[in-house]
Amino acid sequence: MNTRAILARWCAAASGAARRGRFTALVAASALVVAGAPLTGCAKDPSDGWSMQSAHPQGYRTVAVPIFENKTYERDISRNLTDAIVKEIQQSTPYRVTSPAKADTVLRGSIRHVKLRELSKSLATGLSEEMVMQVTVDYEWVDMRTGKPIVSRQGFSGSGTFISSLPQTEPIDLGGFNAVQQMAADIVASMQADW
Repeated sequence: MNTRAILARWCAAASGAARRGRFTALVAASALVVAGAPLTGCAKDPSDGWSMQSAHPQGYRTVAVPIFENKTYERDISRNLTDAIVKEIQQSTPYRVTSPAKADTVLRGSIRHVKLRELSKSLATGLSEEMVMQVTVDYEWVDMRTGKPIVSRQGFSGSGTFISSLPQTEPIDLGGFNAVQQMAADIVASMQADW
């Protein structure tokens, strides 16, 4: 192989590496922007505009979530709600879930009632077609050092729909699951700092 052929191959390889390098740099820059996007938000002070700080209160690192007290006859709903809240905290907040003995804060609550309501009836049979399960809770997020509530809500409701008639015939548990998931997302969203 002559020198000219070797030089041509080397230049082609270098050119390909440069293109790959630019592509890699573009991918890395895009990943950095996407990863940093959830960290931005509105500042606490409206005159400050956007902020790169977390939307969650500073000064807390851990939260304990004991099983919510259940004042209804729905057996598994308190365990399901607590599990959904723990998963939502782990996914969307900077806090680590831990035991009450090690926690900076505790999120506790009680399920007050669970209601089933009919949304629509079949014109042919008169039977319920679409139902909604509504769950109402009281909860508070408390600073363990001071004993003062950070967030406290009474009569907080969430709901989930399901189709109870043929041909779908979804189980009532689907309505409970939807209500619990929505409520967990809303409760954890209330843990953000006030705007």
